[in-house]
Amino acid sequence: MRAAPLSVALFLVVAAACAGPTGSPIPTGLPTPESTPRIATPGATVDATVEPGETLGETVPPTTSTPGPEPTSGGPSSDIALTAELLVELPRPLVLVTHGGDDRLYAVAQTGQIYLLAADGSPAENLFLDIEERIVSGGEQGLLGLAFHPEYATNGRLFVNYTNRDEDTVISEFARADSPDGALADAGSERILLTIDQPFANHNGGMIAFGPDGYLYVGMGDGGSGGDPNSNGQSMDTLLGKMLRIDVDSGDPYAIPPENPFVADGGGLAEIWSLGWRNPWRFSFDRQTGDMFVGDVGQGAVEEISAEPAGAGGRNYGWNIMEGDLCFPADPCDQTGLTLPLTANHRERGECAIIGGYVYRGSAFPDLVGTYVYSDICTGDLWAFNAEAALATGTAEPVKVGSVPEPSSFGEDANGELYVTNLNGEIYRVVTQRVRP
Repeated sequence: MRAAPLSVALFLVVAAACAGPTGSPIPTGLPTPESTPRIATPGATVDATVEPGETLGETVPPTTSTPGPEPTSGGPSSDIALTAELLVELPRPLVLVTHGGDDRLYAVAQTGQIYLLAADGSPAENLFLDIEERIVSGGEQGLLGLAFHPEYATNGRLFVNYTNRDEDTVISEFARADSPDGALADAGSERILLTIDQPFANHNGGMIAFGPDGYLYVGMGDGGSGGDPNSNGQSMDTLLGKMLRIDVDSGDPYAIPPENPFVADGGGLAEIWSLGWRNPWRFSFDRQTGDMFVGDVGQGAVEEISAEPAGAGGRNYGWNIMEGDLCFPADPCDQTGLTLPLTANHRERGECAIIGGYVYRGSAFPDLVGTYVYSDICTGDLWAFNAEAALATGTAEPVKVGSVPEPSSFGEDANGELYVTNLNGEIYRVVTQRVRP
């Protein structure tokens, strides 16, 4: 339970990015969409260069934004330009996930609901899950994450990350209800695995996902305020500011994987997989290689994408010794043992909060296969870099490949195609806008 109230009027990572005197001007709240889901007109697309609030059009004029730098060998093509096709409007969607063997999508709303969507975006008649009465919602709090067990099709187990009524982080397990097509979760089946005290209302992280090793990974922010006043990012005595890894198939309520990096030497809490995170709002695993990519939201100067090869735990990603590739709060600083980001964006293009995405493994955009795609909530620009080359060299050379409206999260369907959610309550499918002449 947090020690003192903190008024947070901004939405999620947007607020997190601006704790500091150098923060960029950003939206001042979360627009409230219609409470009833609205299905998009098939094929309707949006010109991502329009101002927020403009009407969606049925056709997309060529973008007027400046093309990004030319790609390096093996990188994404600078000829491709992506935009967004409206799929559906829902109240405050934050997460869009699926599970193996199912082409349906599950949309997580900040207010505590999970919607089950058909491939065309049409929602099921009943909510898949509704736990609104158990959570605090607003600012950077609410229902923030969803992960299906790798064997969900047979065992019906799913996991969520939410802010409880005491304003602390909860990782819980639910079971699929006994329904004809598995279209409901059993709200009464909750089993709480982990509750983490939150001293402030911001920097909650929120993403959970199963890794290629079958373990559940949990991204935890540093506990909030600004500048990490309790130095949680570097403290091994707290789960805040960490990436956690737990075994949900053993133990009560879970077990510690014996290979977790700090188990043998007792150098930190056993759940810790890596440390030095500020607010890893969105992370993902490359479905082909198992490598992890993380978008860590910056303090006031730098947004960063970091990565690690599959199974390479125990790394220190620097916060609050560093913010991205800069010493924090002042230069010089001791960088011994720190893992620097693949790419550090110093916000010169107007960014304010990075939105981590996915390594693209779909079929719609052959030029993007094997590239990591990400964005920023303020600009909406889509950037991509060669994931394999970046991991091999420790640095990425991003290329701009399009733009989408105010993304708050990415999603990936069973076929590896990409989606985005945004602050206006909209879910979009990423599509080709045009090919530059």
